[in-house]
Amino acid sequence: MPATHAPHPADPPMMPAPLRVLMADDHPIVLAGMKALVAADPGLDIVGEARDGRAALQLAKDLRPDAAVLDIGMPGMNGLEVALALRTEAPEIRVIILTVHEDRAYLRQLLEAGVSAYLLKRSAAEELVRAIHAVAEGGLYLDPAIAGKVVGAAARSTPHGPLGAPAELSERETEVLQLLAEGHTSKEISSRLSISVKTVETYKARAMDKLGFKSRVDVVRYAASRGWLRDRGA
Repeated sequence: MPATHAPHPADPPMMPAPLRVLMADDHPIVLAGMKALVAADPGLDIVGEARDGRAALQLAKDLRPDAAVLDIGMPGMNGLEVALALRTEAPEIRVIILTVHEDRAYLRQLLEAGVSAYLLKRSAAEELVRAIHAVAEGGLYLDPAIAGKVVGAAARSTPHGPLGAPAELSERETEVLQLLAEGHTSKEISSRLSISVKTVETYKARAMDKLGFKSRVDVVRYAASRGWLRDRGA
């Protein structure tokens, strides 16, 4: 009888590579705490750490991580200066700023510098890992405790009132836009609303087109003007 061979088991599905993260803070205890939060997520890999801005910038250029988590108040170069340098020298790196300050001027400067996330240190235990995943997928993440107060104040001060008009959006477009403003990734929105990621992107694009928005900063301003972010951060 001819020899028979057991079928080879199917190859296991390929797991996505962990996101590569650089951490920088001049306080050793704070840095250790932030690293512990990130290291606990199997989807994240800490590839370097620094305790001052110049070292953080050099490591970022050498290692090319997916995301850099930077303290705003580091010696040598502060987080804003590092973010501005990376915008020119390594624009693909998503920058997450950690701060203890709920400072409106800092937030505006950082958004203009291309920072992808602004996070209060007191929120880091709950929000840091989520923020890293959000910005790695191209999102903008603002700490929910300050987004409404900081961005909403600017929206309320405009002479023409809140951006956009609620009646312009369908119910589903509104849901997608609100979740996007809160920092959820397209994958998370897909899961929450039980629709495909492609459908999420369609609703997002349609809503932004209706309101004339060009960036996620516009989406956050709109969400703040509607009160969505203030409600969540209250």
